[in-house]
Amino acid sequence: MTLFRVWAPEAARVEVDISGQRHAMAPAAEPGWWAAEIAADGDGTDYGFCLDGGDPLPDPRSPRQPFGIKGVSRTYDHSAFAWGDRGWRGGPLHGSVIYELHIGTFTPEGTLDAAIERLGHLSRLGVDTVELMPVAAFPGEHGWGYDGIHLWAVHEPYGGPDALKRFVDACHARRLAVQLDVVYNHVGIGNQLGAFGPYFTEAHVTPWGPAVNLDQPGSDEVRAFLIENALMWLRDYHLDGLRLDAVHAFEDHRALNFLEQLTAEVQALAALLNRDLVLIAESDLNDPRLITSREAGGYGLTAQWSDDFHHAVHAAITGERQGYYCDFGSMGALAHTMTRVFFHDGRWSAFRGRSHGRQVDIFRVPAHRFLCYLQNHDQVGNRATGDRIAAGLHPDMVKVGAGLVLTAPYTPMLFMGEEWGADTPWQYFTDHVDPWLAEAVAQGRREEFARYGWAAEDIPDPQAAATFTRSKLNWSQPGQDVHRDILAWYTGLIALRRARPGLTDPRLDRVRADYDEQERWLMVRRGRLRIVANLGPSVQRLPLGGRGAAVLAASSPGVTLDGDTVTIPAATFAVVEV
Repeated sequence: MTLFRVWAPEAARVEVDISGQRHAMAPAAEPGWWAAEIAADGDGTDYGFCLDGGDPLPDPRSPRQPFGIKGVSRTYDHSAFAWGDRGWRGGPLHGSVIYELHIGTFTPEGTLDAAIERLGHLSRLGVDTVELMPVAAFPGEHGWGYDGIHLWAVHEPYGGPDALKRFVDACHARRLAVQLDVVYNHVGIGNQLGAFGPYFTEAHVTPWGPAVNLDQPGSDEVRAFLIENALMWLRDYHLDGLRLDAVHAFEDHRALNFLEQLTAEVQALAALLNRDLVLIAESDLNDPRLITSREAGGYGLTAQWSDDFHHAVHAAITGERQGYYCDFGSMGALAHTMTRVFFHDGRWSAFRGRSHGRQVDIFRVPAHRFLCYLQNHDQVGNRATGDRIAAGLHPDMVKVGAGLVLTAPYTPMLFMGEEWGADTPWQYFTDHVDPWLAEAVAQGRREEFARYGWAAEDIPDPQAAATFTRSKLNWSQPGQDVHRDILAWYTGLIALRRARPGLTDPRLDRVRADYDEQERWLMVRRGRLRIVANLGPSVQRLPLGGRGAAVLAASSPGVTLDGDTVTIPAATFAVVEV
């Protein structure tokens, strides 16, 4: 016997359709819920719910969608998988290096099982955690995954639920933690959740259509839907953490904020499972309340992304000043983000036309609660042609950028292929099944970049198969000279980060930075270590504030010590011990 349940508070009659035969469901004890126990296999039975005599609809909590987003659901037995990670206790965030990857373009095959074959590369690189971009079922065969339709089902072209479990199990066998990117601020166009109940509300406006209902009538069950989804990934798929997409887009005016409620539930699950569980937020609010403990009045999340760090480094090494980079590029901005997290911490933002953000208490908040990065899926894929930084920047400056990330007091994150200076693009690609939506997305993309002077014909068509294909990593590149050199640089810096406690010390009050705006150099002081970056065109001779003992890393020849000074060539990064 299999128990089928669904929340459909506005329906007068609900049936479950199994192989064309409809079975009546009865109201359950909880208001708005319907249930029926049917003689059916709990693993592999195809079913749908019929509301008031209508056609079968997929389960809002569908565990599998073998027939695509519009097909019926299939039951799945989580207990049937044989796990091999019994001794695994999770991957704590502090001291770790994260590697963000997209399953569809990480390998030529674009599957979870194919990704397992590349885990040896990640182990040799020295990263600690793999962050998967969304794998919840989305339209078509390929896409970024941020337009997920079925939040409880693993995208079938990636291999389905068993493949995700095999991937996680294989990562744990290599001592790699796994985090998953989840999207709770909206659901992709084409979902049928609204037919079941008030999952959305028009009381708030979002860029993606009706807002997810977090604070209007019926929102108790909607919040439970999202929280139980999060717990399902962590419990049933043995994931070590979740990255929460664009939490600034949540519209929630209840006294108990959704993020705080989610954090409390995840912490309870972590205690039950006796392992570390991590919650990381993406937010452009620059609000440290997200990662402030619940006891201190915050939301209690483990960490949050820091786009200000990315913008400061990117603008400094590339010279770009368009869009949100207009506020960055100075050595002062770079020094501030290296020591105080956010550049916009209450100061004026020319891009926004207002002051923005809030200061981080550097005496209380550990730096590892903020993620820093040179590249990520957004900062590459949301460029007009999806060009990576290595495609247009000299390798010497790419190394400088990598050095700033991997020696920062924050938690570093790499984007797949970055470690060898991949110059293959990573573009915005979709496979929408509805022609009108496909054209609307493509047209919107053309109009967006037309404002920055791009011709429509130069913007890749998101629906074109070639856009997806050209975004796949080229795994022959790591064996080529220039790429091999960059890979060795990344590997060496990660090893140095692990070998020198001063590089993982999260105490921001112990980090100091000196710089020269005109000569374009920066020196970050971290205990006995000096992180030196010369972004200018001239050789610099800089005081170390102590006798130079050793050059621990240098991105190019010519870094020399003479007593208490260091000589560093142009476009060079170095780590010096005094």
